[in-house]
Amino acid sequence: METRYIKPINSQPSVYWFAFSLAAILAIGITSFLIPTINNVGLSILLLFAITFSVMAFKQMSTPVLTFTLSFMHLQYHSAEGGWSLRWQSIQQLGLAELPTAEGWYQTLPWMGVKLKNYDDFLTSVCPRVASKMLIEQRGLLFIAFKRTPNSPHAIEDMLFDDTPYITQNGVVLKGLIAMLANRMRYNRELLGFDFFIADDLFDRPLGEFVGLARRYLAQANTSTVN
Repeated sequence: METRYIKPINSQPSVYWFAFSLAAILAIGITSFLIPTINNVGLSILLLFAITFSVMAFKQMSTPVLTFTLSFMHLQYHSAEGGWSLRWQSIQQLGLAELPTAEGWYQTLPWMGVKLKNYDDFLTSVCPRVASKMLIEQRGLLFIAFKRTPNSPHAIEDMLFDDTPYITQNGVVLKGLIAMLANRMRYNRELLGFDFFIADDLFDRPLGEFVGLARRYLAQANTSTVN
């Protein structure tokens, strides 16, 4: 299958917000210069808000427009913090994140779930910055799953902050954020059926369509391996 480059749909607005915030800063400066008797406290507050907003918009602009690469060999993630690369042969399952409701049906969440055959290759390729981002962004999913799981054997605090060292099959001891990510993946699988998740705002198409696309690459890779 041909290589596809995924770019999120909402990557442009940050440019306009950054330009707007710079214009606001300039307007505040001109106003302060032309009208020296104006309330400086109010202007200072507005200036602080404008500067904060411009920094946030700039950080958003700095995020790589390209978020994923799908090739015949791997699924690769790109971000300002770093990235990761997974061979299709390392993935056991891809699917929609779902949670059971009190009425007996399932609620689909705006995340794609990834279940791995083995954690080792993934964990040794993830840098601490990406691990930290994943832990923070996906903790809400675990919290919701915990709330909907009766008689959970784990306390939510233990699952969110478990930094027990993780030992790979080769005997490598992983500690810190990488160990926390490994333990979080284990709890995710127990409560949600997947090891980690990818938010739908990183895709260039509806969530269901991207899951279908990724599954076709996964199926093609599995077929090639068998042959």
